[in-house]
Amino acid sequence: MMSRVYNFSAGPAALPEEVLKQAQEEMVDWHGCGMSVMEMSHRGKEFMSIAAQAEADLRELMAVPANYKVLFLQGGASSQFSMVPMNLLRGKSSADYINTGSWSKKAISEAKKYCNVNVVGETPAGQFTVPAADSLQLNADAAYLHYTPNETIQGIEFPYLPESGDVPLVGDFSSTILSRPVDVSKYGVIYAGAQKNIGPAGLTVVIVREDLIGETIAGTPAMFDYQIQSEGESMYNTPPTYGWYLAGLVFQWLKSKGGLAGMAEINQRKSAALYAAIDASDFYNNPVEVNCRSWMNVPFTLADAELDAKFLADAKEAGLVTLKGHRSVGGMRASIYNAMPEAGVQALIDFMADFEKRNG
Repeated sequence: MMSRVYNFSAGPAALPEEVLKQAQEEMVDWHGCGMSVMEMSHRGKEFMSIAAQAEADLRELMAVPANYKVLFLQGGASSQFSMVPMNLLRGKSSADYINTGSWSKKAISEAKKYCNVNVVGETPAGQFTVPAADSLQLNADAAYLHYTPNETIQGIEFPYLPESGDVPLVGDFSSTILSRPVDVSKYGVIYAGAQKNIGPAGLTVVIVREDLIGETIAGTPAMFDYQIQSEGESMYNTPPTYGWYLAGLVFQWLKSKGGLAGMAEINQRKSAALYAAIDASDFYNNPVEVNCRSWMNVPFTLADAELDAKFLADAKEAGLVTLKGHRSVGGMRASIYNAMPEAGVQALIDFMADFEKRNG
């Protein structure tokens, strides 16, 4: 049997091995109840206890204030591209968006179906940076300001928190949530697809301030209404129970690692080591402006693109997989989310040095 590889996929991404082993042990019989979590009624006391514990642990990890609701939904972060304007326009006709890459563009495209979108800051085409904080052309009458703290594909992240004043700030945290402490109170809504730092694909976490719940646009489907989902405790319909359970195991694992402050130290070390290896070589290059480099997604190119296929084949042989860059950027991309151990990053660094020696 093949041993586990180091999986650098951008998502669905690696899960902590300890979590997978615990899930394996509990697969057939959860805590002596005689059935799998996948078989439980979502309204039975067993699953209700799992759900409550997961929410409590997430609230503790992120220090979520009491006046925020935590929702465990379906539809991925892409559904939130619609749910945000449906719930947050609240009688206003426009919203502000910062466009920094592929996911920002998708959010903007969807929001245009419901309101006027003001693109208040933009990354120039072909560049890997974010607009300067003092260049944002914000509108005081906007319903909200939306941004993507970390662009998974381009490998860029904001080095600052956009200051939106009284306008609610909305963040698509799909690829950066739980990687470091975040001041939730600065946001109106935080949302994230699970398949990078939370758990398996199929679950979406939404953290929404209570005063932003309850005034949707006409025609909003019940499933897309934060108030209905909140009142139903994320169980208006059958939720993704197994994904919710696995997310809860990940939250417990994070607590055992020192919480988000502990993870931040580890993630900083991982990304700093990989960027240092890239910068020390003429064989590899990272295109991102230094102060905007992502901790989570590290794109890099080889000096000779003809070697890309060989790099990927040799890396796979070495147990380093899913390193191919997104087609819109090219080259390679190493996604080093929370579940990627420091040993995995070091194995990649060692492989890159050896590959350069053999092919440089």
